Amino acid sequence: MSLYPSATSLRATHRLLVLLRACHPEATVAVTVFVTALALSAGRGPAGSLGVAAAVLAGQLSVGWCNDAVDARRDTAVGRRDKPVAAGVLAQHVVTRAAAAALVLCVPLSLLSGVTAAAVHLAGVLAGGWAYNLLLKSTVFSPLPYALGFASLPAFVTLGLPSQPWPAWWATVGSAVLGVGAHLVNVLPDIDDDLATGVRGLPQRLGATACRWLAPAVMLAALGVLTAGPPGTAGVIGWAVAATAGCAAVAATAMRHGNRKGPFRAAIAVAALAVGQLLLRGADLT
Repeated sequence: MSLYPSATSLRATHRLLVLLRACHPEATVAVTVFVTALALSAGRGPAGSLGVAAAVLAGQLSVGWCNDAVDARRDTAVGRRDKPVAAGVLAQHVVTRAAAAALVLCVPLSLLSGVTAAAVHLAGVLAGGWAYNLLLKSTVFSPLPYALGFASLPAFVTLGLPSQPWPAWWATVGSAVLGVGAHLVNVLPDIDDDLATGVRGLPQRLGATACRWLAPAVMLAALGVLTAGPPGTAGVIGWAVAATAGCAAVAATAMRHGNRKGPFRAAIAVAALAVGQLLLRGADLT
């Protein structure tokens, strides 16, 4: 028996790695880790949190692959070499099938948290991801899917608890506003390319200059809700997290317009700090 992998296995591994590059891996991993940590903080336990992680991962994979499949023509037109389909190293039909398979897998994985929690999570994946990719990306309602998708995540966590409570208002509202901010920052580096290929969502209609001012304001509003909304005082750590996240939000929109990844990564950092704020008050989610 050979100790070295065969050419067939190497090709299969390469195809898998290329496919994973098309799922928007940064966002997929970040959201999965954040929500899993939130589940642990809220008392879902190791087994329950593992179920949350699997469901969220499947949902995010489906949304990311759906996005690359839908945007293949536009990405090719503007020369997005960082996208495997647009770069010609991955067939569009492969990404489409992977998105459908991940969405189907998301259903039983979500049901591990109970019917109500599963319904909320699947609604968030469909309304917050698939509806954006297929219907709302080029409309003035483009922030709405982000708001719905982010708002569904705390509910997915808490509705999976034995008593099935809905999350506190501040967790839902703060997450929804954070989603809108993430949309603005995510779109900002690509506004010119989007307009050139006919994408006219709300950020594109507002323009890059307006979005650079609006994005940090929206992010800071979300952080304000997550900091001041829970009962009791946020404490020194809570306010320090809020201040750090505020700086990151401003930095995200201050980067050069041609920097595609910088603003997006800064947005992920802000989301991480906001979730950190949620983690500090995990027991107060319900």
